[in-house]
Amino acid sequence: MAQTLDDLPPRAALVEIAHDFHARGWMAGTAGNLSARDDDAHFWITASGKPKGRLDENDFLRVRVKDGEVVERARPDNKPSAETGIHRTLYTLFPDARACLHGHIVESCLAAERVKKGAKGLRLPPLEMIKGFDIWEQNPKVDLPAFENHLDVTKIAKAIEARFKKVPPPLTALLVRGHGPTVWGASLQEAYNRFETLEFILRYLSNPHRR
Repeated sequence: MAQTLDDLPPRAALVEIAHDFHARGWMAGTAGNLSARDDDAHFWITASGKPKGRLDENDFLRVRVKDGEVVERARPDNKPSAETGIHRTLYTLFPDARACLHGHIVESCLAAERVKKGAKGLRLPPLEMIKGFDIWEQNPKVDLPAFENHLDVTKIAKAIEARFKKVPPPLTALLVRGHGPTVWGASLQEAYNRFETLEFILRYLSNPHRR
């Protein structure tokens, strides 16, 4: 039995994450996408339109980081996820990133409503859980980068690239308004842990009983 997600081959680990996230309501239906580097030059990503609760190791494409070219399809009819460009952008900007996870969480949409139109971030509360992002300051003031949603996902990818090239994000996560969070990490297990951490913080923010 694998001790961590990093003990599994990339696609097997992503299948396990997909089933887990689906069971928690974070990847309802075909929503969301997951990827992991196969090597420094390529990554595996979930194919478009696949039910995440029934995902298997054939529901992936292998994509080249340099130009986004699909170099392998586990099934001939697999089509790239609309968010492939976002994953590629993050792998290009952050070469140490080995996994990238994107889900659709109710609490993230509710928390994003706190972001004023045109604002670039959502101030996170200084909860103990923020240490999951290796932020060890006392009462840290950390803004989760926030982006506007677009039907044309390439616009989101370009906005991420433009902003993060100028100013690196304070944590390995971002939020798209009315859409959901994306988290990346130096390993599959780290990305998974950080996604859980962010979900906890966003759930706290969206709690109607919070004072």
